[in-house]
Amino acid sequence: MPPSFLPDRLVQPLRTAITEGVAAYFNDRSQGEKPVGRHPDGLFGPASVTWRVHGDLASMMVGGIAALLLQMLHPAVLAGVRDHSNFRADMHGRLRRTARFVSVTTYGERSLALAAIERVRRIHGGVRGTLPDGTPYTASDPDLLAWVHVAEASCFLRSWIRYGEPGMLMADQDRYFAEMAEVGQALGADPVPRNRAEARALIQAMRPRLRSDQYTAEVARLVLARPASTSAAAPLQALAMDAAVDLLPGWAARMHGLSVPPFRTPLVRLGTLGVARTLRWAFAGRRAPARPLPARPVPARSRARHPPAGADRAERY
Repeated sequence: MPPSFLPDRLVQPLRTAITEGVAAYFNDRSQGEKPVGRHPDGLFGPASVTWRVHGDLASMMVGGIAALLLQMLHPAVLAGVRDHSNFRADMHGRLRRTARFVSVTTYGERSLALAAIERVRRIHGGVRGTLPDGTPYTASDPDLLAWVHVAEASCFLRSWIRYGEPGMLMADQDRYFAEMAEVGQALGADPVPRNRAEARALIQAMRPRLRSDQYTAEVARLVLARPASTSAAAPLQALAMDAAVDLLPGWAARMHGLSVPPFRTPLVRLGTLGVARTLRWAFAGRRAPARPLPARPVPARSRARHPPAGADRAERY
């Protein structure tokens, strides 16, 4: 529903302004990019949990930033970013390319999705180097790709649960990991979790290999403090960054030395939820969602199968 204080003659212009602004942010028009259309013959399809999770812009933005922060705690991931990308000069471009890859593999035609995966595999094949301690690394290492995959999928799902579907059934959460395993395997990741328990176990197994040092702090600072594209976008970007830090598992936030003060946490979550609802309203005028959000409170049975809102964040990873 449109905001009640708006006269009808302003509703559609506002919707258009929001949706066109989002399209410009995520698509490089100088390269002829356009928003990815939804194709039922892709890797997943309209009935998939992946369409449902990845179709919510605000929660995906928050989850994507949190995933970057989680991924970079692995020294080889951090080295690959620092040594083989121009993230310092073009952070927005890097984030935009990542978002487009997720969009194409989620909603694009199957042939386009597979082509995008193959393109990333070719890039990974040329990314190799040596860590400061002398350990060699390559971006095509199946174990390293498994960490990148599970960190991303876990953060996307966690963000959707927090801002889109708090009562999401455990069976649907497991199904999301099973569906996303197709992309992970196609990229060369191994092992690839197929349910929530396997994802949690893989993250716990990887934790002894994670590190945080001055290089981690540098890259995290560039992600979190990068200038907004416009002055109007600055407060929304700051909100998304705070929401991403708040989304991190407690142990990961502590490794980064990041936190959202307790008194601000409710404001960050309420503000992010407000942005999410506004974006859903704006895009609802252009297309129907793959699955409507619940119109009524989630039944107690569904809520009981999801970790309580007050649970320690580390318990969920």
